[in-house]
Amino acid sequence: MRNFLDDNFLLHSPTAERLYHDYAKSLPIIDYHCHIPAKEIAENNNYADMAEIWLKHDHYKWRAMRSNGIPENGITGTVSGYKRFCSWAATLPYCIGNPLYHWTHLELRRYFGITVQLSTDSAEYIWDNCNQQLTRAEFRPQSIIKSSNVDWLCTTDDPADDLCCHAQLRREGNVKVFPTFRPDKYVNIDNAAYIADVAGLAVAAAADIKNFSEFLAVFSCRLNHFADNKCFLSDHALEYAVYRACDERQAAKIFARRLSGKALSPKAVEKFKSFMLIYCAKEYVSRGWTMQLHLGAIRNNNSEMFRKLGPDSGFDSIGDAVYAKNLAQLLDAMNEQCGGLPKTIIYNLNSRDNEVIGTLIGCFQSTYPGKIQFGSGWWFNDQKDGMIRQMTTLGNLGLLSKFVGMLTDSRSVLSYTRHEYFRRILCNLLGEWVENGEYPADWDMLKKIVRGICYENAKNYFAN
Repeated sequence: MRNFLDDNFLLHSPTAERLYHDYAKSLPIIDYHCHIPAKEIAENNNYADMAEIWLKHDHYKWRAMRSNGIPENGITGTVSGYKRFCSWAATLPYCIGNPLYHWTHLELRRYFGITVQLSTDSAEYIWDNCNQQLTRAEFRPQSIIKSSNVDWLCTTDDPADDLCCHAQLRREGNVKVFPTFRPDKYVNIDNAAYIADVAGLAVAAAADIKNFSEFLAVFSCRLNHFADNKCFLSDHALEYAVYRACDERQAAKIFARRLSGKALSPKAVEKFKSFMLIYCAKEYVSRGWTMQLHLGAIRNNNSEMFRKLGPDSGFDSIGDAVYAKNLAQLLDAMNEQCGGLPKTIIYNLNSRDNEVIGTLIGCFQSTYPGKIQFGSGWWFNDQKDGMIRQMTTLGNLGLLSKFVGMLTDSRSVLSYTRHEYFRRILCNLLGEWVENGEYPADWDMLKKIVRGICYENAKNYFAN
């Protein structure tokens, strides 16, 4: 029996151990998609306690605590941070098979030097020990990012954001943090708050939006604002891919109808979204940006809890919409109308669709290696089985060796151990293939592949 979280955790062969310890372990991290607030990084304050740094925004942990019968007040309510932490400590021992068990203990070990397993019995000791450490300067956000060997990271930002925190971070130069353009609110014309969101965008640009041409002008203005603040990525969250041919004249009529408060047909909604996605892709191509498409989440399923807590509070799930043909047509339209696709990363939440994405990206590759990427196991798939399925599919149907690797997709600065988790799983998978005689023990090539997937592919892919 092996010890829990030993040096060779998740590494089940001598080849896997060598690949990880010699080639992957010490590489820098590029976190090209996360949800850490830029304001939190820029202000660089010490965290009040473990509840703030660990539980304030983590809907992964919230879901587990709900499954363990913890009352909502003990999760997102008004109880003290210590009681909330104790609720998590009481839940964690039951998380066998859940990546939260690994992530939690990796974070305790790597950042706090604590090797005791978190439980009700150890909660007070761990709470006191960690909180004492959190008062030190090395536990401020920027110090944690640097100590995690993060080369650079990208936040996720609304086009109406003034990006002043990003400007501050650039001036100070302590950590490299870049914005990502996330325009969902202005593409999804069927959103209940669409008119208010468009008005907010106009305020951010100090302009009027009375018609579609003015809307596009403001949209372009915000793209310029992000470019001026060193943005080079965008991100779109789509429940499922849509495509209906739509020209600017048709989009303008749909926009005008929506601003007047009139209802839109499902066909009109899909037309507008299609136009805007293609319009965005054209802008990204002209600017040399990378486009990310996140597909397959059904959001805010629990209406009662959405009213109480709002979005991103742990009530989303995996969708099962059929969208392969629409996605193929959308990418083809982008390719035709934009002079080629931008660099594109496609993530799917339903692993049922792995082969769909794995084959579709091969239809639009070009002279740049891995220009169209099958994104890493995302959200409900960023655990061992999900990562293995995604990488195995990519290896079967494309070039795993050109994969740009892992991201945290997290709201916590302690989540960089997820890169370690990913690297161990990757090295074990490659090691298994070598041990089984499915790939030669060509150490020069294996070193190149491992270093590429863990760091160098992303470094080259996003280079401007």
